[in-house]
Amino acid sequence: MENFVVSARKYRPSDFKSVVGQQHITTTLKNAIKNQHLAQAFLFCGPRGVGKTTCARILAKTINCENKTNDVEACNQCDSCRAFNDNSAFNVHELDAASNNSVDDIRNLVDQVRYAPQKGQYKVYIIDEVHMLSVAAFNAFLKTLEEPPKHAIFILATTEKHKIIPTILSRCQIFDFNRIQINDITEHLKYISGKEGISYEDEALRLIATKADGALRDALSIFDLIVTFSAGNKVTYQEAISNLHILDYDYYFKVTDAILEESISSALLIFDEILKNGFDGHNFLVGLASHLRELLVAKDPATIALMEVSESTKERYKDQSERTTLSFLLSSLNICNQAEISYKASKNQRLHVELVLMKLAKLPHAITLATLAQEESKKKV
Repeated sequence: MENFVVSARKYRPSDFKSVVGQQHITTTLKNAIKNQHLAQAFLFCGPRGVGKTTCARILAKTINCENKTNDVEACNQCDSCRAFNDNSAFNVHELDAASNNSVDDIRNLVDQVRYAPQKGQYKVYIIDEVHMLSVAAFNAFLKTLEEPPKHAIFILATTEKHKIIPTILSRCQIFDFNRIQINDITEHLKYISGKEGISYEDEALRLIATKADGALRDALSIFDLIVTFSAGNKVTYQEAISNLHILDYDYYFKVTDAILEESISSALLIFDEILKNGFDGHNFLVGLASHLRELLVAKDPATIALMEVSESTKERYKDQSERTTLSFLLSSLNICNQAEISYKASKNQRLHVELVLMKLAKLPHAITLATLAQEESKKKV
């Protein structure tokens, strides 16, 4: 039986053009290679799973490529590229600073740096999780980082830039990686689904992209999980919801409809169903606040672009937002926000959420009365 390779490894980018959502980084690196303006120390910062180590490896492969393409990409044909792709390149050294963080580890690295490459122009040292180095190790590394031999290039990668001492930061060219946008992750998942012959629902892939919180590696891990769960080469929205234990949009639309109809009983029954399905009251509050925020955004055509949902879901938000007023949405968001802050301190958390639903259900009536009272006072004046 053929060994399964996770999507994060199987579809790991091998050149700059296949890196997802980091065009500002890849363009700068390609221009640096093209114009021979390569720094001798790079620092790649950003959240997990956004391509820091991947870009470091692509940079290491490209600068030693013997036949770069016109758009400054590695050829993948020369001896250097083939050796790199086979993990047998002597010019590229990777060090995990999480487990090699002592002064002795850095001294060993510094000793290696002195030797020129046997073949190729550069020796590249990729140090992952560099913030894990001890202060003594950082200090031992300073002089080499500031004045390395011409053949040495250091690429440091970290998720916690604030933990790196300023003297190291000042010696590096710093690149800040962005969280990857939901649309970019969704498109990449569609590409992989096509390559693997997996059918999908757009809403399911968008849900996976949202759950990944800007990390492409997380999105690919979730995607693999749901494909395995479905066991039928199809990724559906319902399977994604049940597997990721996420509350469906429908619940929030139904709760909001009940609130707008001022039906306390309907709102409480829907919340009871949500609890019976194993969801937490706090997650419900957070989701309800997000739903109300989306309704507020949907009221104005200028802000509707801020919604990161599918077109069909956007239409549902627009339809429901037309039945609400700005005063209702702002007041509701304030109530939900205060309830979310005080949720953990509550002794009876179910009642805490139920009181929120009761207040929201009576909010339209209270706003109507306040509006009438204001109009009456104006008439008297």
